[in-house]
Amino acid sequence: MKVKWGIMSTANIAKKALIPALQNCENAEVAAIASTSGKASEVAKELHIPIAYESYEELLDDPEIQAVYIPLPNTLHKEWVMKAARKGKHVLCEKPAALNSEDVREMADECLANDVLFMEAFMYQFHPQHQRVKELIAEGAIGEVRHMHAIFTFQLDFEKHKQNIRLNRELGGGSIWDVGCYCIHSSRFILGQEASEVYVKGNIHEAFGVDTKAVGILSFEKGVTASFECSFEQPMRDLYEISGTKGTIQVPVAYRSDRFPKGEVSINITNEKGEERKETFKGNQYEIQAAHFSQCILEGEMPVYSAEETILNIQTIQACYESMKKCSPVKV
Repeated sequence: MKVKWGIMSTANIAKKALIPALQNCENAEVAAIASTSGKASEVAKELHIPIAYESYEELLDDPEIQAVYIPLPNTLHKEWVMKAARKGKHVLCEKPAALNSEDVREMADECLANDVLFMEAFMYQFHPQHQRVKELIAEGAIGEVRHMHAIFTFQLDFEKHKQNIRLNRELGGGSIWDVGCYCIHSSRFILGQEASEVYVKGNIHEAFGVDTKAVGILSFEKGVTASFECSFEQPMRDLYEISGTKGTIQVPVAYRSDRFPKGEVSINITNEKGEERKETFKGNQYEIQAAHFSQCILEGEMPVYSAEETILNIQTIQACYESMKKCSPVKV
């Protein structure tokens, strides 16, 4: 059996990542795409999608569609998740699911009330390298974890891309919402803890009113800390490193393994004697995510990444923005 998917928008992330991933899944098929920009038919033809709709409502009214992928601007997620749920569609929603935890709670409750599944699309966590990192930590490969540092940056030409939604305050733009969220999520995911306090400083662009660069420190239990750096002002980097009492684990390509053929990337483990070894992993994180959510739909099981986890992550991000505004530490 295959889940019939509808794609809500012709956004680049849908065209370049999610649609090809779904089309490569044995348990999924892309049955329709919708757009309000007039490009649905063009993209449908280009990507061999059977049906094109010129409105999202038409897609949601299609009784054949079982699940939808929503890659709309951040501020539109709640509206269309709620509408999709009321039409009985399972929802995979691009990150961040919303800009506050209260909205995510409403979205999750609506999906639960309509007996449909909901998952925020943090695709990176499905790459097998991260589970291996967690295993190594649990095995004591680097002793007791003391600190984690995460970086996700890329350069955005502000003049050329001034209409980009990442720079639009009204649509939930900003470097933390766009890429810093990965750093924050991975700190919680890898460490298996929730931060109790955050302290963040950032650059707010005078014209756009969004953070184009931010750095922060997250405090966890037993003196464990995490730091992050996110930016639209620096070259592409997406990595994290965990330091322990007996060594370190480096993940040089943490969030965008899809930049490499077959998603093949390596992690580096260094012991207390300075001896290094490497482990290599392959996997299309978009395909693994799509296949997992589709299988959950078919079998009536909950996704491994729950709405509760989404809420906790967004609460942490909200605290980061509050800290940046106050220029002081903030309790989460």
